Amino acid sequence: MTPRRAAFLDRDGVINAEHGYVHRWADFEFLPGAVEAMRRLHEAGWLIVVITNQSGIARGMYTEADYQALTRQMRGHLAGLGVPVAGVYHCPHHPGGSVAALSIDCDCRKPRPGLLLRAAHELGLSLPDSFMVGDKGSDAEAARAAGVGRVLLVESGHALPAGAAALADSVHPDLAQAIGHLLGAAVSS
Repeated sequence: MTPRRAAFLDRDGVINAEHGYVHRWADFEFLPGAVEAMRRLHEAGWLIVVITNQSGIARGMYTEADYQALTRQMRGHLAGLGVPVAGVYHCPHHPGGSVAALSIDCDCRKPRPGLLLRAAHELGLSLPDSFMVGDKGSDAEAARAAGVGRVLLVESGHALPAGAAALADSVHPDLAQAIGHLLGAAVSS
C-alpha cells in the first residue's frame, strides 16, 4: 500500500472555538471557515486527521465517554457536510491530573510526537508528505519531532505564545486562510 498524505489538525483553537475544556456538543462551535477549509482539503485528496490533547480527562473535568460522545457527534456532523475525518487521536493524560491512572508523563501528549506516529502507522500515512495545523508551539514541536513535512500555525483570535511562530513554516489568522495558502502554493508549484 502506498503511504497517503494527511492534514493533521489540532482541534481546540483550530477547528472549534476554544473556550475551556470543550467536552459537550452543545458547547462545540466550529470556527468561521473551518468546515469549508476541511472540505477543500478532502476534495484536494488530503486525509483529515485530528490530533488533540485532552487533559480535561486526566484533570477529572469530563470522562473518556464524554470525549468519545463529542467526537462521534463532530465526526458525524462533518461527514454529513462532505468532510470525512480519517481519524481522531487524543491524549487523555496530564502529569498533574487528578485521575491517578491518567496522571502520567506519556509519549502522546504534544509536544511529544506519539499521536502523530500512531496515526501514521495505523492509517498508512507518509509523514514527510503531510502537514500539521496547530495553534500552539507544542503542535509545531510534535509535528517536527514526528517528521511531518510542513507546519502551519493559526492565531484563531488569539496571539501565538512567544517563540511559537519561529517553529512554523507559516502563520495565518485561521484555518481557512492557512488552507488557502497551502492549496494555493500547491497549485502554483
